Amino acid sequence: ALETLKMFEKKDSRVKSAAATNLSFLYYLGNELAQATNYADLAINSDRYNPAALTNKGNTVFANGDYEKAAEFYKEALRNDSLCTEALYNLGLAYKKLNRIDEALDFLLKLHAILPNNAQVLYQIASIYEIMEDPNQAIEWLLQLISVVPTDPHVLSKLGKLYDSEGDKSQAFHYYYESYRYFPSNIEVIEWLGAYYID
Repeated sequence: ALETLKMFEKKDSRVKSAAATNLSFLYYLGNELAQATNYADLAINSDRYNPAALTNKGNTVFANGDYEKAAEFYKEALRNDSLCTEALYNLGLAYKKLNRIDEALDFLLKLHAILPNNAQVLYQIASIYEIMEDPNQAIEWLLQLISVVPTDPHVLSKLGKLYDSEGDKSQAFHYYYESYRYFPSNIEVIEWLGAYYID
């Protein structure tokens, strides 16, 4: 894939930008951030309004821990394409990292309106409500999430934990037990179930 895309580097700017965008993403997936950054820059220089290139550039900056600058690239990508779902999602994550929780929630809810059954979006919204110390909302979003991925043991154990913190032992047991069924090696879940049976 890398070899094929490199053949397009010498074409006109639009083609070059598309090839460089894909090369940047491939290097990013391979955790080669320096190369990913180089190709993201090349893609942006070839087409300043390419939202995927701006998102890739934001990702490389995000991976280096500069969440504020990453957010700027994601916002610029959204100015060029308001429906760029990757930029919306990553902007939500950047704001979450910056502890700007309300803004993170706002962007993730916008994305949820576009992708209502996306498991990652549902999980991030639930996670933000947990940070906001609103367990009831977190539970609501996790229940939506398990309607999409009913066999995820991590989500099931998180539901068990939230119900337990709310004092609802029977619901906590139900979700911890379901989590155990799908992944019987989670020590935390086994400990909770053992303590529940002792009680």
